[in-house]
Amino acid sequence: MTIDAELDPYTKTIHIEQTITFYNNYEQPLFSLYLNDWNHSYSSKSTPLAKRFAEEFNNKFHFAKKKDRGYTMISAIKGDKNQDLTFKRLDNQQDVVRVFLKQPVLPKSSYTLTLSYDVIVPSDKFTSNGVTEDNVYNLKYWYMTLAVFDGNWQYYSNKNIDDLYVEKNDITLKLTYPLNYTLVSDLDRANTEPLGSKQQTFFTGKDRVSSEIIFTRLSTYEFVQTDDFTIISNLPDKGIDGAEKAIITDKITRFITEHLGQYPHKSLLVSEIEYKKDPLYGLNQLPDFLRPFPDNFQYEIKLFKTALKRYLDNTLLVNPRTDYWLRDGLIIYYLMKYIETFYPNTKLIGTLANIWGIRSFHAADLKYNDQFNLYYMQMARTNRDQPLTTSKDSLIKFNASIAGKYKAGVGLRYLDNFINNGVVEKSIQQFLKDNQLKSTKTKAFETILKQNSEKNIDWFFNEYIASRVKLDFRIKDIETQEDSVTFTIKNKRQNSMPVSLFKLKNDTIVSKEWIENITGEKTLTLPKDNLDKLALNFDGTIPEFNLRDNYKSLKPSIFGNKPLQLRLVKDIEDPYYNQIFLMPIVQFKNIYDGLTLGTKFYNKTLLRKRLNYRFSPQYATNSRALTGGGSVFYIQNIEKNQDLFSITYGVGGSYSSFAEDAFVTKITPSIRLSFRDKDNFRSNKRYSILARFSSIKQEIGDDAIVDVVEPDYNVFNLRFSQSYIDLLKFENSRFDLQFAKDFGKASFNYRYRKLLNSNQQFSFRFFAGLFIYNNTDPTSNYFSFALDRPTDYLFDYNYLGRSEASGIFSQQLILAEGGFKSKLQPAFANQWMTTSNVSISIWRYIQAYGDLGLVKNKDFNAEFVYGSGIRLNLVQDYFEIYFPVYSNLGWEIAQDNYDQKIRFIFTADLDTLFGLFRRKWY
Repeated sequence: MTIDAELDPYTKTIHIEQTITFYNNYEQPLFSLYLNDWNHSYSSKSTPLAKRFAEEFNNKFHFAKKKDRGYTMISAIKGDKNQDLTFKRLDNQQDVVRVFLKQPVLPKSSYTLTLSYDVIVPSDKFTSNGVTEDNVYNLKYWYMTLAVFDGNWQYYSNKNIDDLYVEKNDITLKLTYPLNYTLVSDLDRANTEPLGSKQQTFFTGKDRVSSEIIFTRLSTYEFVQTDDFTIISNLPDKGIDGAEKAIITDKITRFITEHLGQYPHKSLLVSEIEYKKDPLYGLNQLPDFLRPFPDNFQYEIKLFKTALKRYLDNTLLVNPRTDYWLRDGLIIYYLMKYIETFYPNTKLIGTLANIWGIRSFHAADLKYNDQFNLYYMQMARTNRDQPLTTSKDSLIKFNASIAGKYKAGVGLRYLDNFINNGVVEKSIQQFLKDNQLKSTKTKAFETILKQNSEKNIDWFFNEYIASRVKLDFRIKDIETQEDSVTFTIKNKRQNSMPVSLFKLKNDTIVSKEWIENITGEKTLTLPKDNLDKLALNFDGTIPEFNLRDNYKSLKPSIFGNKPLQLRLVKDIEDPYYNQIFLMPIVQFKNIYDGLTLGTKFYNKTLLRKRLNYRFSPQYATNSRALTGGGSVFYIQNIEKNQDLFSITYGVGGSYSSFAEDAFVTKITPSIRLSFRDKDNFRSNKRYSILARFSSIKQEIGDDAIVDVVEPDYNVFNLRFSQSYIDLLKFENSRFDLQFAKDFGKASFNYRYRKLLNSNQQFSFRFFAGLFIYNNTDPTSNYFSFALDRPTDYLFDYNYLGRSEASGIFSQQLILAEGGFKSKLQPAFANQWMTTSNVSISIWRYIQAYGDLGLVKNKDFNAEFVYGSGIRLNLVQDYFEIYFPVYSNLGWEIAQDNYDQKIRFIFTADLDTLFGLFRRKWY
């Protein structure tokens, strides 16, 4: 491949003249070729990259100016005999170009393409690659490459997961650029020549898969030469002098060379951008003043991980979209080995583990390497984990960025521990040596590993890698005799994965052995040998789903095998204790209770448990009453390949004020069935069925100013919901049935929201509600459908002033039932009601809204109601303000007391707000 490229920083354009010569190694003629043009993936809001951003709620690209998006303009593509060739971009993959040949490329023959095109460089704010505000050009995937042909064409679109699949190339590169720029690359620099107001630099590279280039006016990159290879890096190095940096770099390159083999190139580019795309998640993401690790440790681990990744990216040529797990696993495997070699005593929370108060937490006991299993288990416990053979672009973002990589690395360590004798590392070294700079597959690694191992390791590839089957064992039915111990190991999952068994004396390991082929249960008898405990997976090498039932004491205490442990605030689960957490809480739920002070008692740890409980007694400063609530629920994960993935059984209760000197007790047992697309975990479509029974009891004090017609009642509620949510589209529908002694009602609620290409937003909502039967008090609207302010007799909504008839708190809007903003008559319907609510953007967050509806009460004709106004959509669904303008009441904006007509949506629930940040990961 030869590339002659000229940068024009004023137009952010690179003009490229390129030739690609390739050889057809296969026994079939090629009638067309495919080119990767990933720069063009920024060209519009309909590319696979743009859709990926929308799926992950990333709005930078959609709201960007057109000039900030990049694209490619192809002037000509010529064939072997300099004839013009026709080409087209694929319909749904605009960043892949199909070239139609005049004559086929015959087997065992070569062919040369000549390309002429302009690359308009995108802003770096989308993927960190591109041009910065300071006109620094960080270029990756910036020129066109030939897609891989291995009997079939392997071409993929850019989805911001850095997995361009190309064959190795011999590249010659000539770059022309202004004199005030400096060029950084790990290609072999030939020479630089002045050319008037410009300069030309020549690079070459043999057996290259990437050619990253940085054009910068003030280079922050440093070249550190070692005995193995040179590292070019701009990783932040605050507090580290040049001599220490050289020692660290040499230590890293020596480790990589000793364990993975000689690097085939002279230099390795390790950029801050590359690290930030694949960082070490955890406490080292904290601000500088909170970081619990020494500067040199942080720098060293960042440099090691990024250098190791770049080494494998440049030497291990597997398909990075379909065969990625081994490369990811090797990075984490050797990172853990590096930590064990040089920093074996470093804690998960660093120096925080030595602080009084914090060191009593179980998190303070964990080693740095324990984090990798914790992150993977976060997804396993929530039933979001995916097989490592899943195509990378089909992985949930958390799995693609974190959990999947950690599962692969921890799995290799598990396998290494099982086989023993260094077989895994020897096999890795053999595989990397035999396949360096050769196209290969992870199947080749499996073959080498099986040849070197005397044990059966089919379970690792067939179950651990290729399935979602979890590891979960327990010890049961222990019986002690005078000189022996008989016990049963139960495999709680359908798999053949092995487990380690430890004999312990005073928590010291007496012996260890591996138990294999446990189908269901296996009973064993061992010599007693003065031991006092038996434990499975005592060293935590196995990424096991639940460690709480992994050991048995021969002398259990009154609490069984696990003593009771009280902890202040949430901690990481300690499997050897029954933990109860206490957390002081200060909340504001409504104006009647005011500030509530109390303590929450709960068992929820950082990793989800199946059985969870929470009790939170609180003292309300305004009502001067003991309030609060509690819940107990059990989550049943459905791990089979089906749409139903979770069933939650639970009961919750609460006691709080709903008016001055008026309290409500609510008890609700429920069951929820949650569904997703079993074939696409990334899909934002969700379905659920909820069945619950709400028992409501209201207490009215002597000083209460509200009248309650129905102090006690019970309602059975059945609800079906389905939703699709991403940045561009929101669609939600809900069918609801309620049955009580005196009424039965059905309702349907549909919401649709679309962000248009013009960046305008259109919203539509439809509601229809019907009483199946209604024997309630005809003078009361307590159970009626509400036009603008639901009575909320099930106490589901977060009203700040539920019973207020005037004042600011009466103006709070809950977008439910009628969804009107104007307060019109009739305000309720005791027979049926149907409404629609529409809004459309005027400018940025300012929108116009309109409400239409029909309200039908018994013995009255249906009445038509309408309203319109201005909506300030500050934070969608969380903070909005509505200004009524015109309705059945006339021009409201010109009427008296207009300030009392303004409505607002406000959500103070932190869990709900945090959902805004979690949604892009899951």
